[in-house]
Amino acid sequence: QVRLVESGGGLVQAGGSLRLSCAASGIIFSINTIHWYRQPYGKQREWVGIITSRGSTNYADSVKGRFTISRDNAKNTVYLQMNSLKSEDTAVYYCNCPGNHWGQGTQVTVSS
Repeated sequence: QVRLVESGGGLVQAGGSLRLSCAASGIIFSINTIHWYRQPYGKQREWVGIITSRGSTNYADSVKGRFTISRDNAKNTVYLQMNSLKSEDTAVYYCNCPGNHWGQGTQVTVSS
């Protein structure tokens, strides 16, 4: 059974940083592409970025240059490092892997 668990969210001031984690189980983690998404309250879920099995990354324009995705295959974990946070980054953040598997999400709130 595939399970994704996000953690690391919280309240931070604008300009601050947070690092989110996505811990995976039930999949061969090292060969899987992992996506990050976010959903602001009352809005649609939007794509944030991707990391492939080889560690290649790509990001939405809204976070490019501020967010960095990395992975530790030994720990079956993907990270989302978020710097220079803005109020518009406030959302529930989710990770996703092939097979339409989602975690429960972690709330990030950026105060201005």
